[in-house]
Amino acid sequence: MDILVINGSPKGKYSITLQHVNYLQRKYKEHTFKILHAGQTIKALEKNFEVAVASIRAADAIIFSYPVYTFLAPSQLHRFIELMKESRVDLSDKLVTQITTSKHFYDTTAHRYVEENMLDMGARLVRGLSADMEDLLSQRGREEAEKFFEMFLWSAENGVFIKPQKSSKESSPVLATNIDQTDKADKFDVVLITDCKDTESSLGKMIDRFIGVLPNKVRVINIGEYPLAGGCLGCFRCAVTGKCVYKDGFDEFLRNDIQRADATVYAFEIRDHSMGARFKMYDDRNFCNGHRTVTVGMPVGYLISGAYSEEDNLKTVIEGRSQVGQNFLAGVATDEEAPNAQIDELAKKLMYCLEHKHTEPQNFLGVGGRKIFRDLIYQMRGMMKADHKFYKKHGFYSDFPQKHKGIALKMYLVGALLSSEKILSKIGNKMNDGMLMPYNKLFEKMEREEKRVENRAQKGKK
Repeated sequence: MDILVINGSPKGKYSITLQHVNYLQRKYKEHTFKILHAGQTIKALEKNFEVAVASIRAADAIIFSYPVYTFLAPSQLHRFIELMKESRVDLSDKLVTQITTSKHFYDTTAHRYVEENMLDMGARLVRGLSADMEDLLSQRGREEAEKFFEMFLWSAENGVFIKPQKSSKESSPVLATNIDQTDKADKFDVVLITDCKDTESSLGKMIDRFIGVLPNKVRVINIGEYPLAGGCLGCFRCAVTGKCVYKDGFDEFLRNDIQRADATVYAFEIRDHSMGARFKMYDDRNFCNGHRTVTVGMPVGYLISGAYSEEDNLKTVIEGRSQVGQNFLAGVATDEEAPNAQIDELAKKLMYCLEHKHTEPQNFLGVGGRKIFRDLIYQMRGMMKADHKFYKKHGFYSDFPQKHKGIALKMYLVGALLSSEKILSKIGNKMNDGMLMPYNKLFEKMEREEKRVENRAQKGKK
């Protein structure tokens, strides 16, 4: 089988993910592997994509190889997929899969993003391999890589693959409003980030309406106009120094002009089941902050043009981004159904969040994601110095299980009690009462405080 490996890593042959391909190439010598360094040569491919098209046509199967960057694939691979679609590449006779490496931080959404786009092009899709960065160095990791590839070969021989399912939804009209901000309040700094080029497009009108109905002034930053030198290179220089290796000034611009705002609204058009390559480049370049959640407590909102209701993976990405960053998601307004009402509601909710400093506890998406990075940073603190300093300062290591010895000892006691039928029969429901004891104390304290307030009020009347 002739296999084309599309390497989406900006590191080219130095990619850790690509080492899985190198391993498979050595194990399965009866198959031919050709590597296209798409991530490293994306600017050249933008000028002449026929080279890539020819390689795709000549292949029997395709493997996308890339590291997971900020919930999805790197911006360079985003752009490559855009070019595939612009060139109307037909994958209906190709078996396609993927290999990624990460610390399993939202590798699921990255895989789903590539899957959805490959299905759009008619590919015969096989589920990919999601590996840890060090997996290949262990016997178990190598066995998992082999099992993955053998399943891939079996799928090719037996015609077992995921079939594409297509659907479409038209957007509803958006009514523009008066966007004069002269007399608007300037109490909060609300920044709107977009890559919109056409003010007469549905997204352009959505932005106009939001600015018009929000009672506070809005700063608009068009990232399509910022001279970004390129996508994140994954060099990890910023993990040590806190500064980006690029000299285009984006890291300072990000910190001074965007992250100091009180609220952020992102506005984009759905492209290829995501926010598009330019927006993804902006997201990836946010890694100049490393793994530091520097906008904790900031409410965020989204204006999205396109069939968002059909994009379950994108919904997970947006909620996950907010949860991991500990930002309250004020809402997502789309141009699908009753867009004007959605935009107006988002504006009202965002103002409420700002005025009341509203936050909410993290769910699984946020807690799970944070703990993955907590363990990673602690393990790599010698290299990720800026991240480690930030995590230590903000108490991110305080929830290590081994630090809570008292709880562990209590659980040993509870375990001993639960293992004895004789003791359980004697204590009856006392264990449940004991579990509720701290809550009852809280409620008793609240009642005492209420009585104090009432007594003060009565004395004041006298």
